[in-house]
Amino acid sequence: MRRGGTPRPGATAGGLRFALGPALLTVALAAGCADSDPPQAGSGTAATDSASPSRAMTDVELCARVVGHWSREVLDGGTYGDYQSMGLSDRQYDILREVVDAARTAKERQGHGAAQELIDRRAREECAERYRDGGPSKGPWS
Repeated sequence: MRRGGTPRPGATAGGLRFALGPALLTVALAAGCADSDPPQAGSGTAATDSASPSRAMTDVELCARVVGHWSREVLDGGTYGDYQSMGLSDRQYDILREVVDAARTAKERQGHGAAQELIDRRAREECAERYRDGGPSKGPWS
């Protein structure tokens, strides 16, 4: 409103017109960043693929990433933690133990680098096997 009580051209009650501008701009920018063709679940197999913010990870990628991460932590630290505190399912924890056992042997025989490569490969393979049919059949903790 101007002085004297005459409304400005295009002014609305409470400045709604001015508040909508930034909101519409934000929505338009977010829509432009969205992935128009999201991947199918189970389509990826690489644990080292970088997941961009516009693409969700597949079950296999997520499994391989968390199993790989915790396998390295366990291999370097020498102790196992509680699978729930690691955010793993019971089966993912089984995979972790298998991967770490194999990685310890590889580390003793071939060195740290070979153990790291084995962790990536085995986590990816075991998780792909785990999710080949789309996920657990007995609930999330199987």
